[in-house]
Amino acid sequence: MSYQVKELYLSAQGEGARTGRAAVFLRFAGCNLWTGREKDRSTAICKFCDTDFVGTDGDGGGRFSEARDLAKAVSDKWPLEYAETPEYAEAPYVVCTGGEPLLQLDAQLIDAMHDRGFEIAIETNGTLGVPKGVDWICVSPKAGADFVAKSGDELKLIYPQLGAEPELFEGLSFANFFLQPMDGPELRKNMASAAEYCMAHPKWRLSLQTHKLLGIP
Repeated sequence: MSYQVKELYLSAQGEGARTGRAAVFLRFAGCNLWTGREKDRSTAICKFCDTDFVGTDGDGGGRFSEARDLAKAVSDKWPLEYAETPEYAEAPYVVCTGGEPLLQLDAQLIDAMHDRGFEIAIETNGTLGVPKGVDWICVSPKAGADFVAKSGDELKLIYPQLGAEPELFEGLSFANFFLQPMDGPELRKNMASAAEYCMAHPKWRLSLQTHKLLGIP
C-alpha cells in the first residue's frame, strides 16, 4: 500500500511513560473519528482533537509508495552520530501517530522500520486492532467510539470526557494508566481536576503535554 504522511520530524516524547525520550514522530494523515476539518468538528466522534493531520504538506510529509522508502525517511531523521554508535543503550525510536496511525501502519512498514533498527511505538484511539510487531502501545480511548485495543503499555485517557470516565477502563490490561487534561479554554480547570482525581485514585498518573510547555514540536 502507499502511505500518506502529514509530517515527519525529530523531537522528544512529550506525554506519558516515555516523556523526554528522543523520538522520530511519524504522523499519518487521516482519522476515523474526525475528518480533521473544522466544519465537521461538531458532528465528529472526537470533537476535541488539537492536531492537524489533514493532507501531506507538513514538515517531512508526503506520499510514499513503498514501505522501504518511508522507513528510510524515518531513519534519515534520526541523528547520525547515534545511528553509528551501537553502544548507546536505547534503540532508535519512532512514534507512529496521527490522526489514527492504524489506518495505515501495516506489517510491511513495521518490518521495514525494524530492519533499520527502530523500536516502534504507536499512539492510537483503540478502535482498530494492533498488528504484531509494535513494541510500545499507547491507547487513548474516546467516548462514543468502539474500543477494541484493550491491552498495551499505557492507557492515556483525555480528561474529562462524558461517557469515558476513568473507572470504565481501570480494569483493563495496561501497564500504565494516565489522565491527560483536555486542552482548550478550560485547560487550567481540567489540569486541577485531573490532578485531584489522580491523588484520590493512585492507579492513575497525571500526564502533561510537556512539549507544549517547552515550545517544541
